[in-house]
Amino acid sequence: MHSGFNLDDAIRKIPDFPKPGILFYDITSVLTKPAAFNYVVQAMVRMYKDAKLDAIAAVESRGFLFAAPLADHLQLPILLVRKKGKLPGRTISKKYALEYGEAEIEIHVDDIPRGGRVLIVDDLIATGGTLRATADLLVEGGAEPAGVFGVIGLPFLRYDDILADLDVRTLIEYFGE
Repeated sequence: MHSGFNLDDAIRKIPDFPKPGILFYDITSVLTKPAAFNYVVQAMVRMYKDAKLDAIAAVESRGFLFAAPLADHLQLPILLVRKKGKLPGRTISKKYALEYGEAEIEIHVDDIPRGGRVLIVDDLIATGGTLRATADLLVEGGAEPAGVFGVIGLPFLRYDDILADLDVRTLIEYFGE
């Protein structure tokens, strides 16, 4: 643990991206600072070391970067949650709403541990749409979503509305302007 470490200082904020009026929280700046990345990984390990998990579901693409070291530390398999058409094996998929239109994610159905507890990991929790779709896919595949982790949470976008049944944890939250 880095005593006195301030994760907020490591997160780049970009105004008016991707459009005017939006303040974008750029997690890539954490990845360029080894101490910040290590802080995040160690915090996740402390948070989930006793959680009795069977797998980690990593959401494309920045979720992969945080799920992989956590899974390695906890000695758990990683399930990749990808955009439709990116996985070669037998998959199940789920469509979900975006601000404009919809998207679709999928997971290898044979990778889902039947009856197992699976933690969902992403870099940022905004509206929660992708994470809700991921949780629904895990249930469809016979697993139990054990919770959702995001390095950053944006509660002002009301992700708690659609993730209310899940244990949602973040390391830092921003509450809008």
